[in-house]
Amino acid sequence: MADANILNAGNTAASAQFLREAEIRRGIELLYFGYTNMVRGADGLLDRHGLGRAHHRALYFIARRPAMPVGDLLALLNITKQSLSRVLADLQGRGLVIQAVGQRDRRQRLLELTPEGATLEAALFEELRTGMAGAYAQAGQNAVTGFWAVLTGLIPAVDRPMIQELQAGL
Repeated sequence: MADANILNAGNTAASAQFLREAEIRRGIELLYFGYTNMVRGADGLLDRHGLGRAHHRALYFIARRPAMPVGDLLALLNITKQSLSRVLADLQGRGLVIQAVGQRDRRQRLLELTPEGATLEAALFEELRTGMAGAYAQAGQNAVTGFWAVLTGLIPAVDRPMIQELQAGL
């Protein structure tokens, strides 16, 4: 029979055996269910616009770094060029994203949200913000800091500078 502490969602302290399979599975399950519930409202909004999560991620990161080169977005999303091409074609076709030629390097294609794209991205962010802010407030500062440390640990060291660059733009 499973340990009641491991299954108790209200238990906020990790057991001393936090590296055991049951504890790791608990973390994985919480990530799955937490993510699914966090994006539920955004998914509904995306669905109403005929868009998916890949579109959402592209809008999010373009909003975070206006005039982002296509190559940088490709690296952030870690998807194939073909997949990114389809996503950008959809977003541009719907008037949500524009592509401009780089000033210093004319081969560069820089991405920006249109006013309509910025409005949609803000609405999507609001769907995520509400749930995250509530969970952060309930967990408290120390738990949030620990959560960030765990998530950072899931990111390969080679990719962490991309995240730091995004956060520096706050």
